[in-house]
Amino acid sequence: MAVINSIADSHEEFAAIRHELHQNPQTKYEETYAADLVKKTLKSWGIPFKDNIAVTGIVATIEGQKNDSGKAIALRADMDALDIHEKSNVPHSSKIPGKMHACGHDGHTTTLLAAAKYLKDTRNFNGTVHLIFQPAEEGGRGADRMIEEGLFKDFPCDAVYGLHNWPDMPVGTIATRPGPLLASVGEFDITITGKGGHAAMPHLTADPMIAATSIVTALQTIVSRNVNPIDTAVISVTNLNVGTGAFNIIADTAHINGTVRTFDNNVRDMIARRMEEVVQGIAQACGMRAEMIYTHDNDATINSDDGVAMAATAAADIVGSENVDTDCPPSMGGEDFGAYLKEKSGAFIFVGQAKPNDKNSPHNHGLHSPFYDFNNDIIPIGASLFARIVERSLPLEK
Repeated sequence: MAVINSIADSHEEFAAIRHELHQNPQTKYEETYAADLVKKTLKSWGIPFKDNIAVTGIVATIEGQKNDSGKAIALRADMDALDIHEKSNVPHSSKIPGKMHACGHDGHTTTLLAAAKYLKDTRNFNGTVHLIFQPAEEGGRGADRMIEEGLFKDFPCDAVYGLHNWPDMPVGTIATRPGPLLASVGEFDITITGKGGHAAMPHLTADPMIAATSIVTALQTIVSRNVNPIDTAVISVTNLNVGTGAFNIIADTAHINGTVRTFDNNVRDMIARRMEEVVQGIAQACGMRAEMIYTHDNDATINSDDGVAMAATAAADIVGSENVDTDCPPSMGGEDFGAYLKEKSGAFIFVGQAKPNDKNSPHNHGLHSPFYDFNNDIIPIGASLFARIVERSLPLEK
């Protein structure tokens, strides 16, 4: 595996940084610990930065040995954690009850720092590199907010790249694909208002249980009967809350919520419209009132062809072409990196972190699992990948 030697030599230093971040997780727009550590580290290396973008976000800038190409590349890492109680039992477990780096953003931040140190020390490129340390990827639309606050105006670039650890792939493999890689994410919350009463006299009530269960069933027909079979979409009802807990009382309200995932904005908008029609139609038929709140969380992550080609070439430098997959299956998971790719070319990349020969490894657990832990072994891989993308995109010699 041809990771960059100087990055590999600093593995213990960066593993320690990652452990410190892991022990001190903070969720969206509260990432002051991570932001302070990033700024302290950048200052120690003499890397200039601008902070307080989207509350806790930071953008650092490194100039190459030459800067007459007129080109710039952006690299991004996310910093936020999740509201999950850690159960991994690793020595560096979270010190904050109920909060955990269960998606590996501590590792992503450390990986970008490792790349930053190498790029600052070598400056083996012609152009500019912007390093984006982003808050609030988990449900906070941090990428969108950074763009709204002038990210690409203040730090113009030609392409943007990001990576994510992937527990479904072994260490030493890298994967991506042109086009849709990750889905857009929407959330819905439905309140049905009926009339409660005694369960022995249902004719005197308007039972929201009947409407709610009918709505849950009917929502599933939208994908099967309204979405083109060639397209892809998911509607998942994840919560249905109705009733008082008593066996003989009919409640007066019911609540339903869940998520919608698509790769196409037109499909997304059609689903939201059909959901409203289904909810209101069933509620009216049952003699009740309904309200649906639909929230669009993030866009689909759609890689550009040239971004994938560059990422694949750089990845082959690190792990060998035989370990690079440029046609991996897309995932219905969500990631706000798609906001950047609506503005710029580039790619989002999966870096394998699983240990197939160790069934008990926390690195094999899925993202957002309380038993998950980021694999420090992939910090040199990810940092080397970032570095090679920069050096190949901004070559010193043509």
